[in-house]
Order: sequence, then structure tokens, then C-alpha cells
Amino acid sequence: MAPARILVGIVGAPHGVRGDVRIKPYTSDPLALKAYGPLESEDGRQSFKIISARLQGDMLVAKLDGVSDRDRAATLTNTRLFVPRERLPAPDEGEYYHSDLIGLRVEDEAGNDIGTVVAVDDFGAGDLLDIARSGAPSFHIPFTDEFVPVVDVSGGRIVIAPPEGLLDTEAENLDEERG
Repeated sequence: MAPARILVGIVGAPHGVRGDVRIKPYTSDPLALKAYGPLESEDGRQSFKIISARLQGDMLVAKLDGVSDRDRAATLTNTRLFVPRERLPAPDEGEYYHSDLIGLRVEDEAGNDIGTVVAVDDFGAGDLLDIARSGAPSFHIPFTDEFVPVVDVSGGRIVIAPPEGLLDTEAENLDEERG
């Protein structure tokens, strides 16, 4: 089931003394955050309307309605910002909201159960799926057509084509080294 709200960014440190905040956007178009209407805190108790925004590197510097000084801006640091799903555009073919991938069952090309997607990370070189396995260490796999040839959100699964050796457990690797 698709989540009712989508994480679209996180508030960073204040910017300047007039209450501007830095926002790390999780959208393909960072400036689109302003068009999505009021953003909500994770608990839904706070709502934030972006009055103005500009790009600064990979961050958005934004003026939020009701935030007029650095002290108030500082209280928002690390606030996760959400938007109701119905305000967002439908993803294009081959694009997915990260929240739709989390929780999907992971299989190999032979249909063997591998694990579950627990996160989508990006450490600077592109999206990686974090896959948890029962009784074995979790692992990351690049979220590319080569390594993830099938994404079936409605079917609740993805199929991966892992490189040779990726799914070997540490014990198997030690046995091979001792060999």
C-alpha cells in the first residue's frame, strides 16, 4: 500500500540571521517544494509554507512563513518535511518514490527470496537499495537497470541480478580463502 505522505526534504541549519533555513530536498526539482503547498512535519503538528526559495549548491535556502529569526529557524533543524501524496505528480515510467520501494520483497532472477528493501541511500554516486536478509548481513546494490531489472511495485517485489559473490556470506568467503 502506498504511503499517504511522501518525505520531500529535511531542514538543515539556519542560513543567516533573518530566519532562513537550508533544506535538503529529496525531489528531482528542488524548487518544486514551493509548489507542493504547505509542507508538514513528520508528526503532522506543524505546517510550513515556503514564502521564497533559491538554490545554493545542492541545498534549498528557504524563507518559511512565521519563521523570522535565527533562533526559531534553529528549532527546525532536522525536521523531516512531508507532503500528502495526492499533491505530488505521478512518477514517470521507470521512476519511483523511494517510499514505494521500501518494504518490497527482493528476489533473484530464479525467483529465490533474497530479502526486503529497507532503505534507498545515496552516498554521492547514485541510488543504492539497502537490502536486509534474514540470517545474513544486509547489503547495498546499485539501483540501475543492470542490477535491478524488474521493479513491480503493485506486485510487491523487485528482482535483482547481483554481481557474482555479492550474496556470499562471510563464512562462505572464509571457507573459500582457506580453501
